[in-house]
Amino acid sequence: MADAAAEMDAIYRLQRHIYDASRKYYLLGRDGLLDTLDVPSGGSVLEVGCGTGRNLILAARRYPSARFFGFDVSGAMLETAAASVAKAGLSRRITLGQADASRFEPRALFGVDGFDRVFISYALSMIPPWRETIDRAFQAVAPGGSLHIVDFGEQGRLPGAFRTGLRAWLRKFSVEPRAELEAELRRVASETGASLSFERPFRDYACSAILRKPSA
Repeated sequence: MADAAAEMDAIYRLQRHIYDASRKYYLLGRDGLLDTLDVPSGGSVLEVGCGTGRNLILAARRYPSARFFGFDVSGAMLETAAASVAKAGLSRRITLGQADASRFEPRALFGVDGFDRVFISYALSMIPPWRETIDRAFQAVAPGGSLHIVDFGEQGRLPGAFRTGLRAWLRKFSVEPRAELEAELRRVASETGASLSFERPFRDYACSAILRKPSA
């Protein structure tokens, strides 16, 4: 985890103070993901790759009876997240931790075995071992719960010049849309008996998915 954390910190220490302001214009579907969580009363929610804490704060306000947890590999991002959570007055309801998304252990990190909802918002496209991250995230879902994902799509229904320019720009930030995301989620669903809904909104600019785990 040390090497990954150091690499991400080097990037994020320069970006973290403008991260949310700059990304609100192109990380489409984040707020829509929060709408789909439909957290049960008193439920628990985990964000994988929580960054500045922006999503956790909005979700905590939207679901006032739930408990929230989030982790990131970047200490710099977590510093910003902790300050934002405290400023929002949500420190008692949002717990933060540092971990590698492809290897995290919920029990060791938060003292929790599983969560009613787990979500990943525009993080898989920045995590090289993204398949392992999906497996870990779904393992952290409690029986009857769900994993929610939003990220960049293939932009297949957008003009070619726009797509080429967007891909080149994203590469500057070490962001790579995962062309095999739907296939990977279908593999997980097939192997675990889960149900999957997968959509490509905004003309395939983004992709969104919900993977529902069967009840025990």
